Amino acid sequence: MLLLNARTYALKFFHTPKTAPPYAILSHTWEDDEVLFKDMDDLERAKAKSGWQKIEYVCRQALNDGLERAWVDTCCIDKSSSAELSEAINSMFKWYECSEVCYVYLCDLTMTATLRDDHPMVMGWLEVAENLFQRHC
Repeated sequence: MLLLNARTYALKFFHTPKTAPPYAILSHTWEDDEVLFKDMDDLERAKAKSGWQKIEYVCRQALNDGLERAWVDTCCIDKSSSAELSEAINSMFKWYECSEVCYVYLCDLTMTATLRDDHPMVMGWLEVAENLFQRHC
């Protein structure tokens, strides 16, 4: 598994989530112009893409939460390698399960007065999520 250094954006390989340092993970909707693995070797090119703001956000929030590493599927999986892509697909649930925190970014959702933290639907979803995604690492 490749993790981003939340300060430098450098990618580093860890054999398993259990051997990785604590990390944040991003669950998000894909948009046009995402930052891909191949873009990460040229940060100026990566930063020019509209998807960069998600990576910047998750890294900044991870640091605010005391975490030095982050994982974002768009740039942490080399999709040009069928072996790596297959491994990622098979391991992804474990990666989410072992993360310290999962941030969610939904580009197609606008927050309204009916969707707040104290809204019953949101509170119910959070309770379900806590029970579904208890850590087993």
